[in-house]
Amino acid sequence: MSRDAAELAHRLAREAEAVCRHYLSNGRRVGNYWQVGDVRNTTGRSMFVRLKDSDAGKRPAGKWTDAANGEHGDLLDVIRESCGLVDFRDVTEEARRFLSLPRSEPVSDRRPRLASVPAGSPESARRLFAMSKPIAETVVETYLRRRGITDLHGVDSLRFHPRCYYRSQADAPTEIWPAMIAAVTDLQGRITGAHRTWLDPSGRDKAPVDTPRRAMGHLLGHAVRFGPASDVMAAGEGIETMLSLRCVIPSMPMVAALSAAHLGAILFPATLRRLYIVRDDDPAGDGAVKRLIDRARMDAIEAIALSPQLGDFNEDLRHLDINTLRAALCIQLVPRDLTRFLGTSAPHQYRG
Repeated sequence: MSRDAAELAHRLAREAEAVCRHYLSNGRRVGNYWQVGDVRNTTGRSMFVRLKDSDAGKRPAGKWTDAANGEHGDLLDVIRESCGLVDFRDVTEEARRFLSLPRSEPVSDRRPRLASVPAGSPESARRLFAMSKPIAETVVETYLRRRGITDLHGVDSLRFHPRCYYRSQADAPTEIWPAMIAAVTDLQGRITGAHRTWLDPSGRDKAPVDTPRRAMGHLLGHAVRFGPASDVMAAGEGIETMLSLRCVIPSMPMVAALSAAHLGAILFPATLRRLYIVRDDDPAGDGAVKRLIDRARMDAIEAIALSPQLGDFNEDLRHLDINTLRAALCIQLVPRDLTRFLGTSAPHQYRG
């Protein structure tokens, strides 16, 4: 370990409990230890962090062991893994930020690491999602409700990260913002990627950064999913677009492909017989709808486009209200799906 890294680890150890409360917030103090699920801040009891020195320094503060897998390390490892960092420079800068120390020149570190993963990989996405928490009573919930999305049951694919790292460019300074984290999964439910939406801490809007939305991992063919696959499903681009639709049709399974290009390439569940394709009112959206209709028909799946009255269904929800959105959907859904998903069999009653 370099001298700078050793000094940082020593300083962190003197503040071991504060470090644990901050980076391992899903744990709790038990005697002279902090107990948590693992170094990535999942809930559980298998990992122990020593909070104070004992036995004349033979068992120093800040050292941890995970009884479930034998992993061990110090508080720099905790910062790296709980924050999902890869570059050691980022770890030391985060440690310095926590300790209120000035930024340093880049340092190198040759100590053994826990198994690291490439930035932006599926494993990195899985770690990010695992270290995030449910959205209830968080900035994510505030943000979605301000966008008119009030039905938030069954959104386990969305989580909240209070301190998600952001860089406008690879060599730019690291910024920290709260974020909505969405799990991108394959047809078997395995996480292949993650989507981040950085948010203003007030929840009023997205964070004031150049690109407040970014995805990582393997996305092609996969999606953010709301509800288990069945014979009928709706698919669209944006998370907020699909959540807006769920406010009217909460029991219909839905997926958000995250972009027009990925919408045209989503994989179909084996059980799918009818696909509602949710349009965004722009040329890219029209192209995605056409590609997806062609693919669905080749697989003998009935494909029906759902069109918003404004730019997308979230705009409809915010500016026209939920009743107008419901009325617009009633004249676009297949009649038997009105009874199944909306509880009505008379769409004409909504027509002016």
